[in-house]
Amino acid sequence: MHGLHLTGDLYRCRCDARILADKEALRGRCVAFCRDAGLEVVGETFYQFDGAGGVTGTVLLAESHLAIHTWPKTASATLDVYVCNFSRDNSRKAVDVFGRLVSLLDPEERLVSELPRGKP
Repeated sequence: MHGLHLTGDLYRCRCDARILADKEALRGRCVAFCRDAGLEVVGETFYQFDGAGGVTGTVLLAESHLAIHTWPKTASATLDVYVCNFSRDNSRKAVDVFGRLVSLLDPEERLVSELPRGKP
């Protein structure tokens, strides 16, 4: 299957600290961004680590997935958005979701990669 895989390592995020530390705040944004982009959410799981720990979460999409992991102590996050393009090109939707999350987290520094997957 061909598709688009976007990853980001986000450092010194300047967003509201709750976004990095509160699973419900992060879950709500991730699910909404996927739906707003026109992707089909078929499941989601978010886990809150104890103490000052962060959140790890996934949104399962009919088109593939979104995964996010946060570290509030360092105001950092990793982001992974993959969509397959089996029945239609979903690349713009992946770029939209990824961009909204990066904007929300507002990192001072980011390492982003874009990997085309498979053969068109």
